[in-house]
Amino acid sequence: MTHAQNTRNTVQLTALGDGDGLLVTPRDGGTEFTALYEAGLDELLADAGHLLIRGFNPSVDDFNALVGKYSSRTTLDPARVFHGDAAQKVDSGTDAIGLHVENGATPYAPELLWFHCVKAASSGSQTTVCDGFRVWDALSERARDVFAAQPISYKRTVPAELWRKLAAFLAGDGRGPDEVTVADLYAQANPGAKVEFTERPDGSLFYHYQVFAAHPTKWSTRTAWANSLLGPSYNYEAPDIRFADGSPIPDDVTAEYIEVTEQVTEEIAWQDGDIVLIDNSRVMHGRRAITDTNRTILNSQSYARN
Repeated sequence: MTHAQNTRNTVQLTALGDGDGLLVTPRDGGTEFTALYEAGLDELLADAGHLLIRGFNPSVDDFNALVGKYSSRTTLDPARVFHGDAAQKVDSGTDAIGLHVENGATPYAPELLWFHCVKAASSGSQTTVCDGFRVWDALSERARDVFAAQPISYKRTVPAELWRKLAAFLAGDGRGPDEVTVADLYAQANPGAKVEFTERPDGSLFYHYQVFAAHPTKWSTRTAWANSLLGPSYNYEAPDIRFADGSPIPDDVTAEYIEVTEQVTEEIAWQDGDIVLIDNSRVMHGRRAITDTNRTILNSQSYARN
C-alpha cells in the first residue's frame, strides 16, 4: 500500500478551488495529528501543488515536528524570528504582497514552503496561491517564447548582518556569523544555481543571480511559470530585475502575465490551526492586504526527503 493509498484511510481529501489543490482534514474525530506523519503529504503535494491541512488543531511544536518529518533540512529568512526549530514568524507589513516563489530571487529557494496559522485575522490577509502550470498553459505563444529564450537576472545588495546569518545557518557546522565567508554562500547554493557574489568594503554583499522564469518543477518535467517577478522586498533592497542580456521585460508581456496570474489566483481564508504546504518550485504565493493586524502566521522553508 502506498502512502497516498494509506492517506485515504486516515484523512479526508477534498478538492480545493478550481485547480489541483487539496483540502486535507481528519477522517473522523479520532484522527490524531500524528496521522499526518505517515499520510504521504509529499506524494499528495506532487500532484496537487498545494495542500490546506485543516481541523487538526496543532501546536507550534506539532508544526515544527511535521516539517521535520517531511524535510531533509530546513533553511530560513535571516530577517525573521524563529519559533522553535523550523518555524519563523511572518512579518511583512500590512500591504498586499505580489505573487512570488519563496526566495525565488536568490539561489536558496526551498522546495517546500510551509505556513501555520496560529491566530487568524478577522478579515483580510488571505494568502494567495497561483499554480505555475496553469499560468504557463494560459500565456500566449509570444510570452512563452520570450521567457523561454533566456533567464531572468536579479541583482541586489544585502546587509552584512543578514547574509552572514544565512551563511552560518546553512553551513550548520557551529561557526557563528562572524566566522563565515562568501565561499560558504557558494557552497550552500542550490545545485546548478548561476550566481556571483561580491563582498563590498562595508561588509555588505552584492549578488547577481540568473534563473529562468518558467522551468520544470521538483516533481515534474512539465513547465511551470513560477518566479519572483512580482515578489516583495519588505525586509530587503528591491532587486534590479531584467533579462540576462540586460534588456527589460516588454511592457505588453508584463501586462499579460499580471492579467493571467490574477485570473488563476486563488485565496486561502485562514482559520486558527490551519497548515498550508506548497510546492515552491511550482506554485507562487502572495497575500491580500492586512486589515486586521491581530494575527499570527508562522512560516518554514525546507527541502524534501528524497
